[in-house]
Parts: sequence; structure tokens; C-alpha cells
Amino acid sequence: MLPPMPRLFFVRHAPTPETGSILTGRTPGVGLGEAGKASARHAAEQFDSAKISTIYSSPVQRCRETAHQIGAVVSVKPRIARAFEEIDYGDWAGRKLKDLYRLKAWRHLHSAPSRVRFPHGESLAEAQDRAIAGCEKIATTHKTGERVIVVTHADVIKSIVSYYLGAPQDLFHRISISPSSITVLDLPRNGHPLVHAVNVTSDIQGWLT
Repeated sequence: MLPPMPRLFFVRHAPTPETGSILTGRTPGVGLGEAGKASARHAAEQFDSAKISTIYSSPVQRCRETAHQIGAVVSVKPRIARAFEEIDYGDWAGRKLKDLYRLKAWRHLHSAPSRVRFPHGESLAEAQDRAIAGCEKIATTHKTGERVIVVTHADVIKSIVSYYLGAPQDLFHRISISPSSITVLDLPRNGHPLVHAVNVTSDIQGWLT
């Protein structure tokens, strides 16, 4: 039975050697290492034999490389979608996380993220707005039953999930989005959104049939 709207599969990019130690942000030239490539292949294998209409990817390199792996499996060429680009962390981009943890502003990021604007960057609220606009465009331009993959970033996916669950963005850190994980969302044109799965790393066949 076809879902009564496009079904969205959000894939967080595979890990880079810097994941977990550096806030890479939009820093150019940061790609997947060998472990990341293997992780991306595992994510791609979850869609093996699935009929995917479109793959959208953040323009950031680690997402493009992950999307390429998935596209090779499902025979779809990824498209760049800036609505799902990484948060613009401004002056924080490229810094070690252990140094950022010491900042007073980091505590604000976890207590009231919706009010945080990164220095010379964007706010999390602005990033959420553009990501939701991208989701709504997919919902209105893709046909009933189409399956769409969006390869993007952890904070972007968390913002999307919190919005469609009706939860305040100030609680979005309670959502865990692991590298190469898959989150499944339905956006019917009439009716409420449905979040089917969050942070799944294997066995998504039930949402592909």
C-alpha cells in the first residue's frame, strides 16, 4: 500500500575523522575517511532494491559523499538542496569541541538553543525555518507514494523532528541522531505529520514496502 504522500527518509551523513572532536560545520575539504565510507555503504545498503524517486543532499562534502553512496545503490543522482545545509556555526566552525565546552555560550546552547545565534553565523531558529520550508516543498512537489531521501546533518534532523512532533526547539537536544542513521517522516498534504522512526541504523524495510 502506497503512503498517501511522499515519505521522507532523513539520513545523517557518515562520520568523518573529525566527527565528535571538532565542530566541522561548513568547513570545506572535510570528507569521509575509510570508516566513514564503510558506514555510508551500510546506510546505502538499507535502501537496496527500494524504489527511490529523489535524493536531496546538503552541499557540504560529507553529505555529498554519503548521498553518492546511496545514489549508487538506488540508481538516483543526488540533487543539492541548500535548505538542508549544515548550521552556519560562524566563528565556532572548525574549533575543537573540548574548547567550545568551556564557553558560557555553550551552556546557553543547551539550556535555550532556540535563542542562540552563533557568532557571525545563523541562529538555530533560522536553520529550523529553512529546513522546514524544504520539507514542505518536498511535500507539495512530490507525488503520492514517492520515497525521498534527504542526506543532511544531526542538528538539522533534530530540528525537523522536534518541529513535526510539536516539541519546542529548546528540547531538541533530547533527540539522538547518530552518523549514518535514518529517520522516517510522512508529510500528508491533508492531515498531521507522522514520525515513524528516529535514529534507525538497520532494518528499515518495513517503511520501504
